[in-house]
Amino acid sequence: MAQSEPGPVLVGEKRGCPDGEEDGTPTKKARVEKDQENGGPPHHGEEDETTGDASDGEEGVETFADMMKHGLTEVDVGILKYVSDHEGFSGILKERYSDFVVNEIGKQGKIVHLDDLSVPPEAEEVPEVEPPLEDSDVLTEEQKKQLGELQLFKNKEDNVSIEVIDDTKEKRTVVHKAIKTLYPGLETKTEERDGRKFIVAYHAAGKKALAEVIATAAPRKHFWPKNRGSFCHFVLYKENKDTMDAINVLSKFLRLRPNMFSYMGTKDKRAITVQEIAVLKITAERLSHLNKCLINLKLGNFCYKNHPLKLGELQGNHFTVIIRNISGTDEQVQQALTSLKQTGFVNYYGMQRFGTTAVPTHHVGRAILKDDWKEVVDLILKPRPGAEKEFLVRCREEWAKTQDPEAALKKLPNKRCVEGQLLRGLSIYGKKNIVTAFGMIPRNNRLMYIHSYQSSVWNTMVSRRIEAFGLKAVEGDLVLKGTTAHVLSAVEAEGCSIHDVVMPLPGFDVIYPSHPVGKGYRELLSADGLDIDNMRHKVKDYSLAGAYRRIIIRPCDVTWEIVRYDDPKISLVHSDFEKLENKPAPIFNKEGKYRALRMEFSLPPSTYATMAIREVLKLDTSIKKQTQLNTTWFN
Repeated sequence: MAQSEPGPVLVGEKRGCPDGEEDGTPTKKARVEKDQENGGPPHHGEEDETTGDASDGEEGVETFADMMKHGLTEVDVGILKYVSDHEGFSGILKERYSDFVVNEIGKQGKIVHLDDLSVPPEAEEVPEVEPPLEDSDVLTEEQKKQLGELQLFKNKEDNVSIEVIDDTKEKRTVVHKAIKTLYPGLETKTEERDGRKFIVAYHAAGKKALAEVIATAAPRKHFWPKNRGSFCHFVLYKENKDTMDAINVLSKFLRLRPNMFSYMGTKDKRAITVQEIAVLKITAERLSHLNKCLINLKLGNFCYKNHPLKLGELQGNHFTVIIRNISGTDEQVQQALTSLKQTGFVNYYGMQRFGTTAVPTHHVGRAILKDDWKEVVDLILKPRPGAEKEFLVRCREEWAKTQDPEAALKKLPNKRCVEGQLLRGLSIYGKKNIVTAFGMIPRNNRLMYIHSYQSSVWNTMVSRRIEAFGLKAVEGDLVLKGTTAHVLSAVEAEGCSIHDVVMPLPGFDVIYPSHPVGKGYRELLSADGLDIDNMRHKVKDYSLAGAYRRIIIRPCDVTWEIVRYDDPKISLVHSDFEKLENKPAPIFNKEGKYRALRMEFSLPPSTYATMAIREVLKLDTSIKKQTQLNTTWFN
């Protein structure tokens, strides 16, 4: 990412501020809300992740600012209140992706780190059903050197040709397999030239092959020892890449379906993140071999276990956040972080939950719940204000003009975006069968819309609750006893803390606070054309059971320091990978030109780090507001 020149008072960032943990709201059983769906909905602060609406590359400031003129602010989604009354201050959040580091907290409560790239000894003992010839018997040292250079793009030629002297199909098969196994990212083909057979190795996608890795051949049949766990667990370190993007890269390398991988939570794109992944019956040796080809990804800490991972099993995430060029005094910073440590922050759903474009995801969710499928299609496909990729603009214009799904679909080079999936469904099932057509969109993306609506209701009602009663438990509030919600009496409220209080996400299997704010749920849903007593939907997936969520979260392990630095391009965090490479930790100059706040804290699952940062800075975290502030500074 191109770096911004620091100025005296610069606020925010040019792009979204995703939090550290993806979350999915349950549709079957009321409970405390936490991650559930494997492969859960994408972060909506990441442009192009869900709908392909915005460019995935760095935008020019004017273009991105133009798009964000039509985006949401925190007020639009019910984010209104703060816990403390300290004076806010400005700073740059995520000027560099390395300013936001997320380490998963595993099932045992231990922070996950990448600190070992070695392969367990037993992983090397994987005899195949049909043992191949040794690689040294197949490829010469010169050929290996040429292939290695081609794999890493050091070879100026666009392919490597290997003549097959003793030509048999079996011999060619062995050579093909050896190249693909030893040099992931390379493809091979057989060519005949002047009556001689050559095996040609090449990168099928040119220099894009390391970013969108070409699938490689792998040994088909492995003997898997009975005393070895069926799942290889490993730590995935990634930089500036979405979890699902990383999984897709590994899948293509290993020629596996993405669902062979499991994990406990999806992590931010614009960040350095470290998390545990499990894959079925793939050896640590094969995974480790990928390290020399992967870009912005590193695999390590391999071990074998008998179980996969499940979304929501994690204990939370540990964040290391750098806020650069802060304007606050040391005293202001001390006051803000002390409040965060002692009291916490309002547990709002962050702006990522609601999308970045002119059509918020919760509006689509409301239409689904109202069974207004024409409105659902209209919201997703109609032309919208703001800058978009040109092909999406043409697609929307074609749909508005012709209402022909096939014609509109032809305008999309990438059919996998939400618009493409919906248009494909409409072309297959027809415009009179929208429910089935909408089902072409992956389930998690579809549920994202209704969960987004629940989240906007929750945010709004929590703001009303804090406005009405402040930061103390009162009669009529809800607390959890186990997983069951209990309405507090006046006497019980005296013995409870605001940290015990929960508010429900609307659904058919929750109860509501008995005080006037609780009754506001009915009024709010009624105004949206929904019946709070009938949250079951004719399509089972869209029936909302509801859940409970704490209204105030107090982070753990909160620490902070103010550091000074002179070079705005240097990293201010010593990452796991840098430690493995024995690179020196950043050195801070006490007389440095710029000041930055380095803060660390741990949060439970389904909690937004951006909302904790919002409480510290007292700033609107929406991309619209951040972009306006940045654009003013750039101009």
